[in-house]
Amino acid sequence: MTSYARAMPVVIALDAGTTGVRAIAFDERGHPRFSSYREFPQYFPRPGWVEHDAEQIWSAIQVVLAEVSAGARDAGLPIAALGIASQRETVVVWDRRTGAPLHRAIVWQDRRTAPRCDDLEAAGHLPMVRRLTGLVLDPYFSGTKLEWLFTTGGIAPTGDLAVGTVDTWLLWKLTSGGVHATDTTNASRTLLFDITTTQWSTEMTDLLGVPTHVLPEVRPSSGRFGLTTDAAACGAGIPVSGVAGDQQAALFGQACFAPGMAKNTYGTGSFVLMNVGSTCPDPVEGLLTTIAWTTPIADGSIETVYAFEGAVFATGATVQWLRDGLGIIERSEDIGPLAESVPDSGGVVLVPAFSGLGSPWWDPYARAAVLGLTRGSGRGHLARAALDAMAFQTRDVVDAMVSARGRPLTAMRADGGAASDLVLALQADQLRIPIARPVVRETTALGAAYLAGLAEGVWGSFDDIIANWHLDVEIGPTISSESADVAHARWLRGVQRSLAWEASL
Repeated sequence: MTSYARAMPVVIALDAGTTGVRAIAFDERGHPRFSSYREFPQYFPRPGWVEHDAEQIWSAIQVVLAEVSAGARDAGLPIAALGIASQRETVVVWDRRTGAPLHRAIVWQDRRTAPRCDDLEAAGHLPMVRRLTGLVLDPYFSGTKLEWLFTTGGIAPTGDLAVGTVDTWLLWKLTSGGVHATDTTNASRTLLFDITTTQWSTEMTDLLGVPTHVLPEVRPSSGRFGLTTDAAACGAGIPVSGVAGDQQAALFGQACFAPGMAKNTYGTGSFVLMNVGSTCPDPVEGLLTTIAWTTPIADGSIETVYAFEGAVFATGATVQWLRDGLGIIERSEDIGPLAESVPDSGGVVLVPAFSGLGSPWWDPYARAAVLGLTRGSGRGHLARAALDAMAFQTRDVVDAMVSARGRPLTAMRADGGAASDLVLALQADQLRIPIARPVVRETTALGAAYLAGLAEGVWGSFDDIIANWHLDVEIGPTISSESADVAHARWLRGVQRSLAWEASL
């Protein structure tokens, strides 16, 4: 029995997040066997600007990949494939000849193109953007970042230029420049991709001045992209066979394969995705329409599945602010006990619009606000208000989704580092449904592993993945709907005071 188990292969997932990277080796049961994590620096050259050094991301990936692949091989576990999940809208530009980045990566949180987005909307382009891309005109997405690089940034779109999201950059590095590609989920976040034809949109590339020759090839999320070379810390010859945006990967890792199933990932931000099936829905006010995944199906054809998405920009980032900016906690994990030290927020509302508000408001000029303070307010009330904000923002998103579908949400699956029992309880109170958290919480990495492993035969079907999903805890609502509504109404008053704050100065 032991020798048989040791002979089973593992799939390594690379999860390239916003503040750090992780590698996890998963076995055929979807259990993590080896894991490694490294942070990398963040750069804030001006207010509202957020940048990364792409080489530092690659260096961190090399460290975690070396540690996890060595652990697997020392244990006698063959590596069947690699999968990549990445932070989606962040853009990298580099020279094809040298492989050197030509500018720091512009991160999804970056707000520098907000005025350009305003101009595009004022010129009447929003309906076309919504119809083609499923997105909105917001600096969150990659397209206006690339336009900025080609204009203000001084990058010339020559024949030697390559651009891509972080997954594209890592795929290029893992294959020593042999593959310049992305998948449909990451492409669908660029503002340059037609999500119904699953092709780069000439209307959008022309509008933003992005020549198509610099863009990567777009492929399905599951399928062999290429083989690693000796330049990769895991060694040569390992198939890279799954690529997805981090939130789509989490939806896949949560086995949300039926339309109507939804997940919320509580990380730096929170992202609610609901599977809406294989027909692209019409745009919905306040929500994004995105590609959930594109995979081969039994008859040999390729199926594209869509999702509604609500993007909340600051959840875990709010906890980091309480820790690093205000110093009211020493460690992020201290937020739970401090929040539980009080019965409620005492009327305090924290609107975490540090870099604007995402769904359903889409206001890059909103700014964070703390309201309702009295002399009786203390650290515990502020901590509780921060966790309440996670639940309130998710409710705002889910209310929009339910309104669009015309059917109530019956359950939600939660994951991510901030998905504590208290956060799940607060969320259940606001949504009035049970919130389920799986045993394996690293569902972003797990989804990337599943996409890669399906392509290489480690898992035979979606049914194998469904069988691997196991419940850790399910928490239902504990307060009355009237109490939940009163608290949410107070939150909405706070949101109204934060909107358009920067624009009004």
